[in-house]
Amino acid sequence: MLRRSGARGVSADRLAQEFEVSVRTVKRDLDALENSGVPLWSRPGPGGGYGMAVGASLPPVNLSPAQAVALMAAVSAAPDAPYADLAAAGIQKIMDVLDPRTRARADELARRVWVNGAPSPSRAMRSALEEAMVEQRVIRIRYTSGDGATTTREVEPVLFASANGKWYLVGWCRLRNAMRWFTVSRIERANVTKSACNGHTIHEVGVPPVNARPVHGRSK
Repeated sequence: MLRRSGARGVSADRLAQEFEVSVRTVKRDLDALENSGVPLWSRPGPGGGYGMAVGASLPPVNLSPAQAVALMAAVSAAPDAPYADLAAAGIQKIMDVLDPRTRARADELARRVWVNGAPSPSRAMRSALEEAMVEQRVIRIRYTSGDGATTTREVEPVLFASANGKWYLVGWCRLRNAMRWFTVSRIERANVTKSACNGHTIHEVGVPPVNARPVHGRSK
């Protein structure tokens, strides 16, 4: 936010609102940034605020031990989530570049967080679903519905959704000629085809489940 604010700067109140913390916490964190060598400036009075000197950059990774463990816990607790393997690899990269003291504290804290994640579908099947979503290719799946009927369908993937503890592939089913929700754990096989999707969008899915939101979080 400091980088995006440019010469205008941003107030402590605005930062506190964005990150849902107190103004006192914001000022403490700004002091920590400045003490770490980031060239910050401040402008007092009405319309004032904080900013970062032109050309300055933040360290590649600046996480606290608790933030690092929060990432580990989130991924470990959801091994069936889309791109979970890639997330785990990304977290390992973060751990590798943390300073030794922070990494040691994160390792110690991580031992105090236990998870019992749900069994995840096969890696090959999940990889096919993830690839089809990224590449926007039609995917051919063998699917068993709740009533036990097994069909082979070609689906144009639109989004992944988590609701009531289950992951779903939501997409345009060419067999039913309609948007459908497929429980990922009921997909027995999945193969990415060479056919491109026809451009169905998330707006065709309909109203999202209560409290559903994109995983990118803040969109500001």
